[in-house]
Amino acid sequence: MIALIVISFLLSAFAVQVFMRRARRHARRYAADMPQRFHKGHVPRLGGAGIFIGTGVAWFVAGLGPDPFNVSWPLKASALTLLCIAPAVLGGIIEDVTQRVSVRYRLGLTIGSALLLCWVLNLGLSRVGIPAIDGWLQTMPYVAMLFAALAIGGLPHAFNIIDGYNGLAGTVAVLVCLAITHVALQVGDRQLAAMVICLVGATLGFLIWNYPRGKIFAGDGGAYVWGMVIAVAAVTLVQRHRVVSPWFPMLLLIYPVWETLFSIYRKVARGQSPGTADALHFHQLIFRRIVRVAFADDEARQLLARNNRTSPYLWIFAALTVVPAVLFWNNTLVLMAFCALFIATYVAAYLMIVRFKVPRWLRP
Repeated sequence: MIALIVISFLLSAFAVQVFMRRARRHARRYAADMPQRFHKGHVPRLGGAGIFIGTGVAWFVAGLGPDPFNVSWPLKASALTLLCIAPAVLGGIIEDVTQRVSVRYRLGLTIGSALLLCWVLNLGLSRVGIPAIDGWLQTMPYVAMLFAALAIGGLPHAFNIIDGYNGLAGTVAVLVCLAITHVALQVGDRQLAAMVICLVGATLGFLIWNYPRGKIFAGDGGAYVWGMVIAVAAVTLVQRHRVVSPWFPMLLLIYPVWETLFSIYRKVARGQSPGTADALHFHQLIFRRIVRVAFADDEARQLLARNNRTSPYLWIFAALTVVPAVLFWNNTLVLMAFCALFIATYVAAYLMIVRFKVPRWLRP
């Protein structure tokens, strides 16, 4: 496993550096007045391409015979998984370069890739931890497959929403992947552990350039790699091993999932389209109302310092869900309770920040 991390890390770090140095021209197309922009200058958004390359090559290496890493992952299976994910990721990369791929088309690509994955890998979400619904899903395999496709196709956009500051989404992805790896090894699934551990290495290869200097961003392509791979791993883990509660991945991913659902509700309540970009996400409010202005020589350095100081707040926030998920991965009721607790805490914290009632100890 360590060898796979090293391989994916080195390949990703090298590829990201190449894109960082040779592919800057497209960055000028990202307008300075975009609501999600919290940096100065033209920064390339092709980090996701490097993550995809690092992860994909490591998957091929893991599948080489005669199983040098003892993961029992045939090359055909890893190649098919990569090919199914590719349309969504390439669509995100094209958007990063051109800024001309609409939200509707990108959503169609992620759902299309998800349907391909469910069909090729025979994936289905037949357990939700509620006996009455579970019995119905088990008699309706196509509905179970559709639910799995919606989960796999939707998570990339959830990661895209939280990808707002240097190191934020990448570190959340690493925490989630490590938790999935831990549980997969607990149930003896080295193949699944290898899938996500390769993503960990590739993400770390990107993060050394992204945090804290912000030399390159993951872009839509990076968010789609994280979302697709993690969603496939989560659905597969629950499907293969009945001892794993379906609420384990839900609690692991409750931060990006609830951020997305709350964002949709917030925009619909204000009469806006859910696809409209704004600057009212939880991490953006922390940036504006909690992180104080840092002292720096110029505006660009000041903005970079505030950008970097925002991410740790959300890392801790995400870790508060990852830790109980790892501890109680087979206890559905406890996991449900922690999901409810997170939602209540999120809403309370959001309202507190909006109403300028942030405690002093939260304002360094």
